Amino acid sequence: MTTHYFTASSLDGFIATREHSLDWLTSQDFDWEGPMSPTRFVEGIGAIAMGASTYEWILANDDGWGYTVPTWVFTHRDLPTVDGADVRFTSSPVPDVHARMTRAAGERDLWIVGGGDLAGQFADAGLLDEVWIQYAPVMLGDGAPLLPRPLTLELLDTQRNRAMVCARFRVVR
Repeated sequence: MTTHYFTASSLDGFIATREHSLDWLTSQDFDWEGPMSPTRFVEGIGAIAMGASTYEWILANDDGWGYTVPTWVFTHRDLPTVDGADVRFTSSPVPDVHARMTRAAGERDLWIVGGGDLAGQFADAGLLDEVWIQYAPVMLGDGAPLLPRPLTLELLDTQRNRAMVCARFRVVR
């Protein structure tokens, strides 16, 4: 079982604008069935973690809840639920939630969807194994950072997916 942080980033290291917009990303030429795509990646995922901002963005911008596995949303706020979705709101420490996610995922992997600070909390606890980044050919200049703390990585793989450069890294402990 592997815990992944799979996300997209601008070339200057931001995953969203200051206003939490992903317009810069959704306008990119990207093959959802191509190399290192989320479509293929998700097939091996058994549980998901995300922050409240990511959850709210999905609810406001997607055409419905696209996840079929248990999802833990880290928040201290009351958030709306999604009918028929296995969404679990939590403010518990990352190690406790990781243990619950591992049990729920069985033999499948875990995915930290976002944001960068949440992925950093998993890394701080020694519970992040891989980082997958789809780099978009855009500079945002400011916004939500990819990972707002030091982390040493080893490059495992790179692929081009149309306009995006995709890279997969192992976390060096």
